[in-house]
Amino acid sequence: MKLEEALRDGMSVDGAIGIALVDLRSGMLLAKQGGHNMFDLEMAGALNTEVLRAKLRAVEALQLGDDVQDILVTLGRQFHIIMPLHNADGEELFLYLALDRERGNLALARHQLRRIEQAVRV
Repeated sequence: MKLEEALRDGMSVDGAIGIALVDLRSGMLLAKQGGHNMFDLEMAGALNTEVLRAKLRAVEALQLGDDVQDILVTLGRQFHIIMPLHNADGEELFLYLALDRERGNLALARHQLRRIEQAVRV
């Protein structure tokens, strides 16, 4: 499955607002689907880069010896899922999914992100 196709599949999850693949080093979007004029995926990707970096620093500082699987941010009307990835080229990337809380199924969304992760790693 190609990346664009995988991201389109991510948008098939009920309640999906937008999904993006983001470079952790630069905060730049490498690919995206969805979003709209009221939800700027470019800005959200860049800002959530800082969220992931902070959590990675915390795990390291606490010497937990573990990896961040995903980060869930629960808002009043939305879920935001940040899932770090590491591809074969050593690039540090993450998937970012914004989901409408009323229509979305969090478990299904996380399952779909795992499927997309496999497409990104290939």
